Amino acid sequence: MSSILTNSSAMVALETLRGINRDLQDVQSQISTGKKVANAKDSASIFAISTVMQTDVDSFKQISDSLNLGSSTVGVARAAAENVTSLLQDMKGLIVSAQEENVDRSKIQTDIDELTLQVQSVVSAAQFNGQNLLVGGGNVSVLSSLDRDANQNVSASSITVNRQNLQSANATVAGTTIAGAGAITALTAQSVNDGAAQTITLTQGALVTSNTAGATSGYTVQVGTETVTFAAREGDTQNDVARNLKSAIDALGLTGITVDLTEVADPTSTDVTFTINNNSGGAITVTTTSGDASTAGGGLAGISDVDVVTSNVTASAALDDIEVLLQTAIDASAAFGSAQKRIDNQVEFVQQLTDALTEGIGALVDADIEEASARLQSLQVQQQLGVQALSIANQQPQQLLALFQ
Repeated sequence: MSSILTNSSAMVALETLRGINRDLQDVQSQISTGKKVANAKDSASIFAISTVMQTDVDSFKQISDSLNLGSSTVGVARAAAENVTSLLQDMKGLIVSAQEENVDRSKIQTDIDELTLQVQSVVSAAQFNGQNLLVGGGNVSVLSSLDRDANQNVSASSITVNRQNLQSANATVAGTTIAGAGAITALTAQSVNDGAAQTITLTQGALVTSNTAGATSGYTVQVGTETVTFAAREGDTQNDVARNLKSAIDALGLTGITVDLTEVADPTSTDVTFTINNNSGGAITVTTTSGDASTAGGGLAGISDVDVVTSNVTASAALDDIEVLLQTAIDASAAFGSAQKRIDNQVEFVQQLTDALTEGIGALVDADIEEASARLQSLQVQQQLGVQALSIANQQPQQLLALFQ
């Protein structure tokens, strides 16, 4: 039935043309934006997933900057620690040469003092953007990752880098007397006769943490009128405390005064003792205290006391001291090297992860331009045919006029 009121053919042709135009608009949008999902209207779920992933990619780029900053900071500290190690090796060579009696020890001492000043200069200058990992205690954290679980909970991860205190300043001891683990036998002007000895005990257990921020246990021993101090550092045990106090007393070069040290395999379960022997020809007094250290002891504390001039005893003690100092610097270099390697590995991983995430986002939202180009040409042809079909359909009612002529 033909009707001048309802043109079914035109309606079908018009609807077909509208569909073609919609598809053509989508393809043109893909070609112009390069994305098949440019906004939430295109695909709400894909848009949500890709947007979350893109924010993670942006975050990882910031994390990469943080890791590069951390690597540079640790790299400066490592280079400085290695330089200190080299200087201490030079110092050890001088101390070894001073073991001979027919050398000019005063000139050797001058060289040692200059090397000591250079070590102090290197430690003070080893900073990057104001951060010096060779000074003080504690640690620093380097932002290393952004972790997202299946429930979309996000947490940040960090790489912890421990400071390696290579300061040479002697610590000042003050504060409340330490009781329990790490406490030293408390002596108040204990008189030790000639030919006698005084044994001092360091109580078993883990060294207590000081009430002063960044400090640990501090120890003072006074032999006659001479006083030595030592502030324990993080990771030290009673063996380290006793060894350093012995070295400090030996370095005094007191006539007739010797120290015997008994180290133990496990200072947390066995007391550590050292004995001060008096063969000076008269009575001496020994005083000991332990308390909070107002500043944490530097790893190179005592380097300024290296003495090869005073006597054969001090020259021999200097050899023992430099071995301890050298090992401290070597350990610091190794620690920083390991930390920097880990950070650099994380930098590489973050870059690979960022690339993988970016590739995944592309697979979700990027348009296939080759396919879009082919579809564009096809839809343009369909559009032209649709226009012609609509034109033909619109002409059909006009044919009814012939019936009335």
